[in-house]
Amino acid sequence: MTLPTSTSITQHLIDPAICIRCNSCEESCPVGAITHDHNNYVVDVERCNHCRACLPPCPTGAINHWYPVQQPYTLAQQLSWQDLPTPMQAGTETDANESPVLVRAPASASAPALHLYSRAAPAVATVTLRERATALDADDDVWHIVLDFGNQAMPILEGQSIGILPPGLDANGRPHIERLYSVASARTGERRGTSTVALTVRRKPGGLCSNYLCGLVPGETVRVVGPLGDTFLMPMEASANLIMVCTGTGVAPFRGFIQHRLRSMRGATGSLMLFFGGRRPVELPYCGEEDGLPEGFVDHYFCFSRQPDAPRIYVQDGIRAAGKRIRTLLQDELTHVFLCGRKGMEAGVEDAFAGVLRGDGASAWPMVRERLLASGRYHVETY
Repeated sequence: MTLPTSTSITQHLIDPAICIRCNSCEESCPVGAITHDHNNYVVDVERCNHCRACLPPCPTGAINHWYPVQQPYTLAQQLSWQDLPTPMQAGTETDANESPVLVRAPASASAPALHLYSRAAPAVATVTLRERATALDADDDVWHIVLDFGNQAMPILEGQSIGILPPGLDANGRPHIERLYSVASARTGERRGTSTVALTVRRKPGGLCSNYLCGLVPGETVRVVGPLGDTFLMPMEASANLIMVCTGTGVAPFRGFIQHRLRSMRGATGSLMLFFGGRRPVELPYCGEEDGLPEGFVDHYFCFSRQPDAPRIYVQDGIRAAGKRIRTLLQDELTHVFLCGRKGMEAGVEDAFAGVLRGDGASAWPMVRERLLASGRYHVETY
């Protein structure tokens, strides 16, 4: 392929300043256009076909930059960057034939604050609470950690994330980059009226940041970047219906959604449905918190795949069991769908949505999904 040099083209670039090197873009690229070295993730202009499959998985928006260029930047140039070059304007669409960005925030969502704290100038938060979020006999070692930012401004919205900077250096002698964690509390704080946020952290064998966080004790401090994320946000219409589907620690943002509805939107008329999957009840973070909610506030569907002497039930099975109501909600322009958790859940959940829409004159799932995406009502954060 010969690239033009005398006319402007649109080149897809990744912002190294906010990329957290999670590899989601490279994994999702169907043409192998995205690669990386020890420094940056980059896009090969000769391979990229602007399909935008890499956009939805990116948790920070680093992937969503499109530059008009006369001479494309080479891979070597991109690999050397610490920041995007100037005076190019990031995020500018220049080609009328480009397809629209696939993922957007709900129209009624509050405007998020972004990137107030960087790796070079992070916030410093104090650990005020660290307790198990799963039962002691659970296979998954999950912890509920509360961070207090004191008098530092950290305006977090439900569905946003923060990055934790683990101490020490990597194999190349560079400071470790941040690891991203969804916030599990409402914008008013884990404890209402405080500058606190809650995290739901699964300790991973050999995991650098998860073991660091899960080993902290109250009084110790952590360095934090963010806030991050501007699409997986809670709609603010009182009449919005939320279908929330999650596995394991994917419940974190939904805990924040429910907390905010409970505190600040008690008069909301929209329904809340939570499909929560795990192997056994003891494996579910925050299992039992639902008992403290007003009756009927959230419709919980717990789906267990490893219960003794019981059939395996996954979140997609829960969706099918609630098929009649799901069918009605998916046809409702006030309904928002959020998926969070293990990546393997996506195909099963979409298949379940497709199944419940068959018959009764309902629109086919691809058409409904397209409408949901176009109106900022379909969101997926999987890992």
